[in-house]
Amino acid sequence: MSVSGVSAGGYWQNPAASGRGTAEVDGEALAAALRERRESQPSLPEMMKEVQQRADERERMLKKTKNPSRYGDAPMMAYSKLARARTAGEVDAASGYARRQIARLRAAKGSDSENADRIQAAINQLQKAVNRAGRKKRELSQEKTAAARQARLEKEERIREAKRQRQELRRRQAQRVIREAGYLREAEIDNRQQSQLAASKLELRNQMQQLSAAVQPTLEAAIQGYAATEAAVSEAASTPEVSVEA
Repeated sequence: MSVSGVSAGGYWQNPAASGRGTAEVDGEALAAALRERRESQPSLPEMMKEVQQRADERERMLKKTKNPSRYGDAPMMAYSKLARARTAGEVDAASGYARRQIARLRAAKGSDSENADRIQAAINQLQKAVNRAGRKKRELSQEKTAAARQARLEKEERIREAKRQRQELRRRQAQRVIREAGYLREAEIDNRQQSQLAASKLELRNQMQQLSAAVQPTLEAAIQGYAATEAAVSEAASTPEVSVEA
């Protein structure tokens, strides 16, 4: 009679038990990896604090340079105010600032045609800030409603639903914070690109002026030489011939 499951050393192993052990080990390893990854990532309060610190630092830097010709500063200031806003009233203040800057830049565009492209780029960024302020205001309202629902669930001791609601609220807040940090970086990159473009245009204009200055004397000399030649030919043609016949 043969007995299945008996090893060569006479030790009987239960395949099902062995399988459960492997699955349990794999599950513990996966849980440890996920826990390590979660601990290495910044928490939502840390992310919000970092974005606010960046916005505060940007606003301080912009206040130090109040040169009205720095058209790209206005969008970055607007996005700094928007990132720091925590209430609907603060969002409205950021949006109002962006609208006032749009009006100012439109007036400046008519009197500074040389920088018209850069001014328009700043206006476009400010218009985006106004639209994004409206979106943030709606999101803050939704987050407030979600927080109230979570509190109600906790009061009713519906723990599982309250926990799920809290996780969803944190996910939305994290996405919003990341998006707002992206807005500020977008404005910084656009401002840098506009500065490089303006510098390239200025360099090209200087090169054209230098080329024109170098070519102009040569052209004038050629014209003068041509005029002198024409005058000499005309004078020679008008001189009467002297006959030498006897």
